[in-house]
Amino acid sequence: VAKGYTQKYGVDYSEVFAPVARHDTIRMVISLASLNKWTIYQLDVKSAFLHGELVEQVYVEQPPGYLKKGSKHMVYKLKRALYGLKQAPRAWYSRIDTYFTQAGFHKCPYEHTLYIKTGEKGNILIVCLYVDDLIFTGNDERLFSEFKQSMMNEFEMTDLGEMKYFLGIEVTQSARGIFICQKKYAQEVLERFKMDDCNPVQIPIVPGTKLTRDVEGMKIDSTNYKQMVYGITN
Repeated sequence: VAKGYTQKYGVDYSEVFAPVARHDTIRMVISLASLNKWTIYQLDVKSAFLHGELVEQVYVEQPPGYLKKGSKHMVYKLKRALYGLKQAPRAWYSRIDTYFTQAGFHKCPYEHTLYIKTGEKGNILIVCLYVDDLIFTGNDERLFSEFKQSMMNEFEMTDLGEMKYFLGIEVTQSARGIFICQKKYAQEVLERFKMDDCNPVQIPIVPGTKLTRDVEGMKIDSTNYKQMVYGITN
């Protein structure tokens, strides 16, 4: 892991932003597959950030225990990204985006992690990317096989088969349709904030309760509260 916290903007890195699929986009792909009775599959890229190619010149110290004899004063020049570098996510996205473009996919102009490939006979392949996890669906099993083989030739992949769990969404696929729930995710949120033993209620406060400002009270860090609210509404 590189010491990204020592990097300086404009010297060691410039662009760092890397888009990820929005949750509404993921739900849209699931809805589209359910409507057309398509199966959704899932792949995972192993050590994704290590595939990213750097455009900046980045040098790192030799790691402890791996010092080259007689060259202890020298450093390494990185050819590819390492975990910890500020530009690692951006480098990985640029790498996978280039792959999809060269493989004949069209990128959605409004969602840069959604890629679509179509054939002459109306066959279609839709891929949705979230960092190193991706789901894909469509109406042509041959396209699926070609896509998986192409990805595995390009990157080290794990074939997770039919989509079952993705970003906190539990997915059940059957002949009756596609069913989703977030029971496991909700339980994890409750456990994280030590509320798994609390009694459930319909509303967060008794109707008619009037809140008053505590002028002399201590200021409370709202970070945990924000994380909790976002976690249960995401």
